[in-house]
Order: sequence, then C-alpha cells, then structure tokens
Amino acid sequence: MFKIGWLFGFGYFVSNLYWITNALTFEEIFKPLIPFALILIPLFLGIFYGFGTLICSLFNLEKNFSTVLIFATIFSVIEFIRGFILGGFPWNIIVYSWTNYLNYIQILSIIGTYSLNLISITIFLLPFLIFFKKEIKFKVFVVLLLLFILICNSFYGYTKIKNDEKLYTELKDFKIKIISPKISINRFFQPNNEAIIIEELIELSNPNILHNTIFVFPEGALAGVNLNKLKTFKEIFLKEFSEKHKIIMGINTEKRTENSSKIYNSMVVLDNKLNLISEYNKIKLVPFGEFLPFENFFKKFGLKKIGYGYQSFSVGEERKSISFGFNNLSFIPLICYEIIYSGNISLLPDETNFIINISEDGWFGESIGPHQHFSHTIFRAIEEGKNIIRSTNNGISAYIDSNGIIISKLESTKKGVIEINNYKKFNETLFSKFGNKIFFYIILFYVFTIFLIKRWENK
Repeated sequence: MFKIGWLFGFGYFVSNLYWITNALTFEEIFKPLIPFALILIPLFLGIFYGFGTLICSLFNLEKNFSTVLIFATIFSVIEFIRGFILGGFPWNIIVYSWTNYLNYIQILSIIGTYSLNLISITIFLLPFLIFFKKEIKFKVFVVLLLLFILICNSFYGYTKIKNDEKLYTELKDFKIKIISPKISINRFFQPNNEAIIIEELIELSNPNILHNTIFVFPEGALAGVNLNKLKTFKEIFLKEFSEKHKIIMGINTEKRTENSSKIYNSMVVLDNKLNLISEYNKIKLVPFGEFLPFENFFKKFGLKKIGYGYQSFSVGEERKSISFGFNNLSFIPLICYEIIYSGNISLLPDETNFIINISEDGWFGESIGPHQHFSHTIFRAIEEGKNIIRSTNNGISAYIDSNGIIISKLESTKKGVIEINNYKKFNETLFSKFGNKIFFYIILFYVFTIFLIKRWENK
C-alpha cells in the first residue's frame, strides 16, 4: 500500500511542481541538477502520501461511511505534517482547489486551512459511497447531505462577505502605492545595473512630493545591493521623493561582529533620505534558494545557494508589526513564501489591519508557479482577517481585502502600479486567535464520530 500512495504522490507533485527546475536554469553550475530536482523532490514529497496509504491499510476498511472519515482524517494529518516537518512545504494541499470560490472558503476565518482541508477531503470522498453496496435510501441521504453542506457553507460565505462590506473605511491623509516591476531575473548576475533599476522603480512610482504616500517595492528588485550600498544612490531618492514619502522594500542587510558577518533577507522601511525606520529579517528561509543545507559539506563540491551570492542568509529572530507612520496603522511583514504557512503569522492578535507580502517570483518562470503562490495569499487574508498588500517582481501583485476579495491585481506578465485608498477595518477572526489548535479539535471530533459510527455499523 505504501507504494501505491508513493506513486500517486510522485505523479501529483511532478504535475504541479515542475516549475522548481526553472530556478536551476540561470547558472551553468545548477543545470546538471535539473533532472534530479524534477524527479527527487516529487519522490520525497510522495513519501508522505505513501505513509498515508500505509497507515490506512492497517485498518480493516470496508465500503462504508467510517472508511471515508478514517481516510480523510489520516490524509489531512499527513498533509499537516508535510506543512511543518523539516521546515515544511505546505504547497498545493487539496483545499486550494477552492481558491476561486470565495463564498465556500470564508469559513477559513473560523477553522483555518488545515481544518477546511480535512472537511474538503471528506466532501470529495462522499460521492464514492454511491457505488458501495448500500440501500438506495442511504445513497440518497449521502447526496442530500453533501448538497446541504455545500449550500450552507456557501450561504454563510455570501452572508459574511455582505455583512463585512460595512467595514470599509478610507485611508485618511495618505495613500499606498504597490509597485510591480518586471525586471528580468538575469539581472541577478549582471553587476552595476542598480542605477537603471532604481530609475525604473522611480518612474513606475511617479511620486508626488505634495502627497503623503507609502511606496511598496518588491523583494529582490535590487539584487546584491545591501542597505549600505543603496545609500550611494541617496541623491536620486532625495531628488524624486519628499519628506511626505516612505519606502517599503526588500533588500539585503548585514550585521557584522568581530568573528563573523551575517546577511539577512530583509524588508525595510526607509525615508526619502534612505534612513532606516524599521526592519524585519526573514524567518522562514527557502532551502537551497536562500540557504544551503549542510553548507560546509556542499561547498567542497563548489555548490552554493541558488541566486545571487555564495553566503547563505541567516534566520531572523522574530516578527513584529511595523508602523506605517500614519494614522496609527501598522502591518505584518511577510517575505516571499512566508505567506504559505497557515497559522504561522507568529503574532498575538492586535490592531494590525494589513499584511505586506513582497516577493521575487521570477524564479518560477512563465509557469503555473506564480498562480499557485498567489492562491495562498487569498487564504491568509481570510484566515487572519487582514488586508494584504502584495508587491512582486515578475509575479502577481495585488491588493486583497480581509475576505479574500481581489480589489486590484496585476498579472505576472505585466508591470504597473496599484493605488490603495481604502481598507477593511480590523476584524479579529476566530482562527487568528486560536490558530491550528482548531484543527486538532476537529480531528478529535472526527475520531469520536468514527468511533460512534463504527459501533453503529457493527450492530
């Protein structure tokens, strides 16, 4: 049974993670690794599904309702483990098939992604009961139960979105601009092009010196430029931006001690003089992309992390909300794929209304990758009840409200600017308060239900 699940998982992940190999095409040193990445990563991730089917085989499963619940429970727990073990990779779990059905996923604000994943797997399995050797009354009951669940959930979502419309309020005295360039990923390996890129970012920004404005630049637009080097372009910023402006951007920062030097992938808030106002250093780093596991060993073979530079990024210490500097509003910083971790915002509920997610999605290439990445953003907005400001280079930039509604969006094939003038006021969700504890409560409910149904079926 392990082999069946493993092969299914391999096929599943090969079909939707093929884009990973695109990141290996930019440097000659990595190109020989493309076939290995295409095969080995899905093989590894498929192991989780292999263990899922193996554990299911230990039960005396028959063609009845308890079998559906047992399989759904085991499979969802395996998916949860996949999201956390060895740093975790909760990419493309089954529940993301609901991404385009906003009414159906509003329940995320109560139960979260993993709980909805459990319920979704159960719903997707229920039609198979029709083919079991059961009375027609039972089959009709199953169909009606499925329809009832879907209708009730859709009605709840519709009502929630309708009621939350009154939460909209205008940004007073300032506005936010999401800057979404399309700078080729090849510039990571082309030195001394910083001035050209800065001019392009400023041209897109089109700053008005009279208006209070927050400019949000993406991650990685200035590859290899740390904060100290950026200050050599201070005169350009002074000329184009005023004291009424603040710039939020992704950049490398460096901390030196007597014995070592640490480099961080950071989100910083700067004034027009490039003075540092606030800083967040990324906590969840991408393996091989931002740090090289077993670095001392692999360096012997000439390997390094994918992307600019040889030294791995260091892990930041903590994530705190950051003030915009206007109207007591603040935001939670998330860099790149930190947005994919459900229940891992790592903040106590506060009066924060926004999440800012910056990313460099050029590594995905022209694939389904940017769309998969973007789908996680919608789920986080609903779970946390926060407006999400997303600025990407070569990816999908957007402004998403706390119900997951896309207010404005720029596709990965386009560059441009999104201007934000309003937002939905903070509305703490049940999930933002309790996180993934809710998933374990629902698992306990499933186990209790399975026990009761098993007793009923054995009578």
